[in-house]
Amino acid sequence: MKTKKIPMRKCIGCGEMFDKRTLVRVVKSPDGTVSLDLTGKKSGRGAYVCKNSDCLSMARKKKAFERAFSMPIDDDVYNNLKEEMKNA
Repeated sequence: MKTKKIPMRKCIGCGEMFDKRTLVRVVKSPDGTVSLDLTGKKSGRGAYVCKNSDCLSMARKKKAFERAFSMPIDDDVYNNLKEEMKNA
């Protein structure tokens, strides 16, 4: 009997590995907009973060999204991500 492999991803805030389904995907779409991807199916470059605002704050402080997406990210984007995460 073969067990199904669980996809693991690293949170860019705390740096720990988790099951992909427990994390939130943040995606940079081909047109350059950054948004939350709650379905995990949006096209574009993705980075994963835990579902708490502490990890989002750590990722912001470490400039982890800037490195992952190779672009500067405005404060407005971080504020929108925080709001979307609260509402989700």
